[in-house]
Amino acid sequence: MRLLVVEDEEDLAEGLRVGLSRTGYAVDVAADTAQAWDRLTVNEYDLMLLDVNLPDGDGFALCRALRDGEVHTPGDSELRVLMLTARGNLTDRVRGLDGGADDYLVKPFHLAELLARIRALLRRDTNGGTATLTVGGLVLNSARRTVTLHGEPVSLTPKEFGVLEYLMSRPGRVVSSEELLEHVWDANVDPFTQTVRVTVGTLRRKLGEGSIETLISRGYRLAGVTP
Repeated sequence: MRLLVVEDEEDLAEGLRVGLSRTGYAVDVAADTAQAWDRLTVNEYDLMLLDVNLPDGDGFALCRALRDGEVHTPGDSELRVLMLTARGNLTDRVRGLDGGADDYLVKPFHLAELLARIRALLRRDTNGGTATLTVGGLVLNSARRTVTLHGEPVSLTPKEFGVLEYLMSRPGRVVSSEELLEHVWDANVDPFTQTVRVTVGTLRRKLGEGSIETLISRGYRLAGVTP
């Protein structure tokens, strides 16, 4: 899953980028609303972590512009917004939620709580809101970041986990390399790299040769998982 962190405090932004990346998310950072606007119109994100107080405006206005369609984002799914701010009074919380935010977290916060809120928001588009995805004997738990195959644990790298989670949340659908790059890797990835092919290859070997289909010039599709 790909996230955009909009935060002007450099240390906090870097801490969030590192912490979220270690958990397996692809993370881009914007320091103000102008940078956020540029990234939102080019890249497809699953969730935006949005500070309220920014050097060139405020997060409330950016969120409203997004919900009003003034920011034309690629993709066909609605971007979820989690506001991060020191402004924790009731009026500001209500203003943020009424302005289109999906959740509101007051600074300072623990990374564990932030991760739990992110998982809750990202689950809204998968399996009716459950943290567990199941395909045959393959079970992925997005909350615990675990995968089992026929009851046996499977050890995956963060990127392998991200690719598998994305494929399992879209059963039967062909997913292109470009789409996987958009959602599992961040803006620093080389668009001409073979990293998607390599990651899918190592993931396929761990799950079984019949687990992921490669459709020439189209992409990948999760298939049956062999014993």
